[in-house]
Order: sequence, then C-alpha cells, then structure tokens
Amino acid sequence: MNPNLDRLHSYPFEKLRQLFAGITPRADLKPIRLSIGEPQHATPAFIRQALADNLDGLAIYPTTHGTDAVRGAIAAWLQRRYALPAIDPATQVLPVNGSREALFAFGQCLIDGTRPGAKVLCPNPFYQIYEGAALLAGAQPVFLNNSAANGFASDFSGVTEDSWRDIQLVFVCSPGNPTGRVLDIEEWQQLFALSDKYDFVIAADECYSEIYFDDAAPPIGALEAAHRLGRTDFRNVVTFSSLSKRSNVPGLRSGFVAGDARILGEFLRYRTYHGCAMSTAVQAASIAAWNDEQHVAENRRLYREKFALVTPMLANCLDVALPDAGFYLWARTPLPDTEFARRLQAEYNVTVLPGSYLARENGGTNPGAGFVRIALVADTAECVEAAQRIVAFCREL
Repeated sequence: MNPNLDRLHSYPFEKLRQLFAGITPRADLKPIRLSIGEPQHATPAFIRQALADNLDGLAIYPTTHGTDAVRGAIAAWLQRRYALPAIDPATQVLPVNGSREALFAFGQCLIDGTRPGAKVLCPNPFYQIYEGAALLAGAQPVFLNNSAANGFASDFSGVTEDSWRDIQLVFVCSPGNPTGRVLDIEEWQQLFALSDKYDFVIAADECYSEIYFDDAAPPIGALEAAHRLGRTDFRNVVTFSSLSKRSNVPGLRSGFVAGDARILGEFLRYRTYHGCAMSTAVQAASIAAWNDEQHVAENRRLYREKFALVTPMLANCLDVALPDAGFYLWARTPLPDTEFARRLQAEYNVTVLPGSYLARENGGTNPGAGFVRIALVADTAECVEAAQRIVAFCREL
C-alpha cells in the first residue's frame, strides 16, 4: 500500500462519531444537525428537469474535456460574475465532478513529491482535502494560522523564506471554511507577488462564493483579482468552484476548474487517465444551473434570513459575528470545543462541529480550538430552534 496513507488523519466527522460514542440524546427533542456543510434547500425544479430530459446521455461515454456547451456556459458565467473580458472555454475551463474531487486530484497532478522538501501551504483551520492531497502526493503541509487575533486572515509574511522556496502549491479558500473570511485585493496582490518570486501555483477554492450578504459587494474571486492586477493570463492561478452550495445540488457532483491555460492543459492530460469525466446528463443540468441567477438570488435570501435571525440570538451567549460570506457561523465557546459539542448533543440534540477537528496544532496552538462550526443549512425554523436550544444550553453552564 502507499505508505503515505498512514499519514492521513481521521476525517472530522469520524472524530465526531467517536466523540459522541455512548451518548443517548434526549428523546423528546428531534435531532438538528448543523455540523456538516450539506445544503438542505430544495433543488430547483428546472435543474431536476434538465437532468431528467437528458438521461439518454447515460448511453454515451462522456469526454474528459466536456462538451463545448458546458464549458461555454461556465466561461460565460465567469465573465458575468467577475467582470472578466474573456475566458477561453477551450483552454481555460474544465468541468469536474465537484470541487472536492478536483482539489484532491490537482494536488496529485501538480506536486512533484520527488523534490526534496516538497511543501504545500494550507490555511489553518482548513478543508481537510488540502492536507490529504499534499500528503498523498509526497509533500509536507505547511499551515498558516487564521486566528481571531488577526481577523482570521492569512498573514503570508509569517511564512519563512526557507519554506517559500520549497512550497509548490498554495491552497486558498475564500470565502473561507470555516471562518467565512474573504481575501481582499491587497492580499491577492501579495500572494501573486510571492508566486512570481517563488514560482508556486495558487489553487483558489471558491465553492462558497455565491453565498453572501450584500448584492452590491459580492466576494472577489481569484481570477477577478488577477485580471484587476494585470495578470490577464492568470499565470499560476487556478480557481475551483461548484454548483453544490450555489444551486443546492450537492448530489449532482458538478463544478469546474478555470484559470492558467498551461496548467489546465496538463491537468486535462492527467484527468484523461484519472477517469473522472462528467456524465452528459449532468452536464446538461449544469448548463441550466450556470445560466440562471434567479434561483441563486433566492438561495442567498434564505441564508440571509437565517443569519439575521440566528446570529443575534447566539451573540447573547457566544462570541460570534456575521461572517464575510458563506453559510457557517464560527463561534467561540465558553467550554473546550469538544466538551461543548458533546454536551450540546447529549443535552439538547443539536450537532455542531468542534473547531479543533478542522485545524492542526501549529506554532504551539490549534487555531480551531475553543470554537465550533455551525452550518446554517437546515430550514429557517430548524435553525431558529437550534439557536434557542444553544442559548438555553449556554445559560445552564
């Protein structure tokens, strides 16, 4: 077996299962699960219909590159969303089976694990796929703490010169999971300058980009930042996005990778062997989704409603604030985060995720410790009821 498999950590939800071992939650309270970032809003009917109308495509082997139509729809969306003058759908866009699959595969394709000291930079806390991609490619993850003290920002100046020389890939998540923080144009400028100096690739995970609070100020994206800063060829910049959160279709497994044509050409070559082409029926449903914004605006309205109700309720008992974007609340706990989550589950049948499970100890601290991630993915009534239970729990402490 690949010896790097032994370097993998248990996934957060396996740790959560172990944490809850032996618990029998109160039977008089229905379970409310706010631990996993799985959208619970209804899948739009027109997306379901587009999938059903194209089931004949199941009789066809799809190409890895996807159809001209799906790449064209994605390119057009990118141009509309980020005010980009042009995206070449033939060379700068690839459809993928969800951003998770692509983020992991990208690490395997890009990282040269034979180079001594190969490293990958990850935010901390982080999406565990980044770490797994690095480890299984034979690289060492380097963690950059995102703490409350610096507003959950990534302080790139905190990375040593020696580390930068060995870093081949930098994972960026904006809006961030779990903190919801969005990188600003100055941070992108700093990161691009470092990429030019040390010749690493930037993988921008933007799967939460369409869940935000101010329609006049959507989160800036990596390609948008690159274009605004004169990096019009998107050199060493690749962005990953998905329909899962945007369009409430996590089971569709549909997303895209876009950016530097040189890198995408090599990634396409890798993927032809990887065997991960998107079904043409899924491509048809994806085209319908990328071409429509009305359902996305309604999706944002539902999240805004929940945040507006739940955030002030929880702020009465926890250190928590509205994030820049995304659908998570990142709340500081009055107890150790694992104890808070276990007792809340046992006493009020509400599931949240301990923040320490989403981070690694780095520099003598785990920046996720003392926080819980609360995913406001259930319907409004359930989220409000969960908030009421959390408030009641906190008042009993």
